[in-house]
Order: sequence, then C-alpha cells, then structure tokens
Amino acid sequence: MELLFVTLGGVILGIIARYALPGRGTHGVILVPAVGALASAVLWVALTWLGWPWDGGWIWAVTLVAAGLIVAVVDLVLGRVREEADRRRLADLLSGRAPISAPAR
Repeated sequence: MELLFVTLGGVILGIIARYALPGRGTHGVILVPAVGALASAVLWVALTWLGWPWDGGWIWAVTLVAAGLIVAVVDLVLGRVREEADRRRLADLLSGRAPISAPAR
C-alpha cells in the first residue's frame, strides 16, 4: 500500500513540475508525471531492499525529495533539448537542406 502512495506522490510532483517549470509545450502531458511515478517507485523499492523500514519517515523524505529532483532535472533538460532540436530542424527546412516528408495517407 505504501508503494501506491509514494508512486502517487511522484505523480503529483511530476504534475507540479509540468506546470511550474518552463518548456511544457515541448513534451506531452503524461511524460513528466510518469517520470515522477517511475522515479519514486524505483527509489522506494531500492530503499526497502536496502533494509530501510517502510514505516519510517526517512524513506518517505528521501524518496520524495529525490523523485522531485529527478523530475525537475528531466523536465528542464528535456525542454531544452527539444527546443534546440526544433530550432535546428526549422533552420534545415528553411534553408532547403532537409527533405520534407510527404504526409501519410
């Protein structure tokens, strides 16, 4: 049950990061919350395997703080990388160096 709650906490941190950090137009609505869920679940399981008690406060604090940091870094880096890729692609299209693919039928 605690794994469910900590995963939900990771999703909430992802939602907060999605709307609080810049670059949300560069990725989908579910991506950053999914990263939060994955990070918090993996961290929680790893810490329980290391012997941290699931009913202690430290496992909650470490898991949620680390998941929040991971979500923030992924959101910021992903936004920056995708904006740069979009700029390069637009420059290639405007200069005629990149082929324009035909629309799918």
